[in-house]
Amino acid sequence: MVTIESGLVNDLGARASRVAPAHRYAIITDSNVAALYGEQARASFGLVSVFTIPAGEKYKSRETWARVTDEMLTAGFGRDSAIIAIGGGVVGDLAGFVAATYMRGIPFVQVPTTLLAMIDASIGGKTGVDTPAGKNLVGAFHQPAAVLIDPTVLATLPPRELRAGLAEAIKHGVIADAGYFDRTVEALPGLLAPGGSTSPAMRSLIEGSVAIKESVVARDEREHGLRKILNFGHTLGHAAEASSGYALLHGEAIAIGMAVESRLAERLGLAEAGTADRVRMALALATLPCQVPSSLDPERLVALTKTDKKARRERVEYALPHAIGRMAGGSSDWGIAVDDADALAAARIMAVDPNR
Repeated sequence: MVTIESGLVNDLGARASRVAPAHRYAIITDSNVAALYGEQARASFGLVSVFTIPAGEKYKSRETWARVTDEMLTAGFGRDSAIIAIGGGVVGDLAGFVAATYMRGIPFVQVPTTLLAMIDASIGGKTGVDTPAGKNLVGAFHQPAAVLIDPTVLATLPPRELRAGLAEAIKHGVIADAGYFDRTVEALPGLLAPGGSTSPAMRSLIEGSVAIKESVVARDEREHGLRKILNFGHTLGHAAEASSGYALLHGEAIAIGMAVESRLAERLGLAEAGTADRVRMALALATLPCQVPSSLDPERLVALTKTDKKARRERVEYALPHAIGRMAGGSSDWGIAVDDADALAAARIMAVDPNR
């Protein structure tokens, strides 16, 4: 269940009691969000404890999962408890994994506070942590009892984080809805202008992306087929994120991945001519990276894809577009095995000559 409503962050306690009744609640958040919304969230609950983790992707780790789990055990949380995840994708993934594993599973509620989390990370039940080998390699499917989205909190989101979230909106248009892609591209200047983050256009974008992702997940919750299309940009994107030492935000890395992977799709004859240029132009309009930066080595990026969850029999599967709004690979369960040489060629093209 996804609810999109302005101001609901002030009423979390009452809403949580309806969607995830519990004897005690554990709010898991990060240091940035706690400073902004921690006290008002705490005040809306009765019996509640707040567990705060440092902000940043590097803290989405097994060590942080163990610390939070141990702190909840020490505080006496039982199976009649529930977790409230308030934050971006890092908090949602980590808190969801705590919920999935704590006493073999307790309910949790997602309260996303970044655009990327609102339209992507909070929806679908994927939870997990990163390891030195790569992103999200340890995790579980654990659906939230509810996703509560308050668009007004985007007023406090830094511009860079807002742009990173737009990468996932662009992705949703590419994989499933050409009309939504065109509307998103048209709206980008206004969304990035002062006041755009809380505008009616932003709410429309959130609603559109949520509908696309919910529809895909509903048809393939465990990613055996159709849900793989949501991985567009993520194979090389995850590699870029890890290779940067997480200096790149997730959305920035996915933007790089989409630029390269759409070029790869054309190179393999899977995508209509011009698809890669349309993707790249949308990313550029959102002021997102649309080529491999000089700080990243294309060979290392391709090597890192070998540790991705999408690797099969020593070949890496990609989700590749056929055109804007339509993905290739329907005959292969939406995952396309690609030779490293082709992936490397596409990455080099985008690193050396992004206008080609």
